Amino acid sequence: MSNSAQVIRPPNNLRQKVGGGFGINADAIAKAEEALRAMSAQFSQWLSDEVAKLDKAQADIREKGYTPETAEALYFRAHDLKGLGTTYEYPLVTRIAGSLCRMLDDPASRMTAPIVILDAHIDAIRAVVRDEIKTDDHPTGRVLAESLEASVADHRKG
Repeated sequence: MSNSAQVIRPPNNLRQKVGGGFGINADAIAKAEEALRAMSAQFSQWLSDEVAKLDKAQADIREKGYTPETAEALYFRAHDLKGLGTTYEYPLVTRIAGSLCRMLDDPASRMTAPIVILDAHIDAIRAVVRDEIKTDDHPTGRVLAESLEASVADHRKG
């Protein structure tokens, strides 16, 4: 008995659709990096603006109480900083804001977050920006981030 099989190889049009380097254009990347370098002089101001928004979220919690609305506003501010910290040359801000996000990620348990831990994260972000502690290579920055992350982990355990 003979097994005759026919192998059909469909054409691979992906390269044509997205370009020779799978959509990655080295010139475009170089231009984007150059544009980012040109904007880097503004990073400090933009980061300060983001910290001011975080401060406002903290002030709203103190003024209006810790409600689902004020908690969500704080979460969004932390989430923004988590995404922007490294871009603005402050990976430590990304790390601390990420820890704060872990505390607030789940809307169902968000309201159980201890205000003291939330405030500690906000104060830490403010301090590292003020003192220009950009990475966790700095011993104070590393200890600060680790202690905040441990507080969040302990809280989440219950």
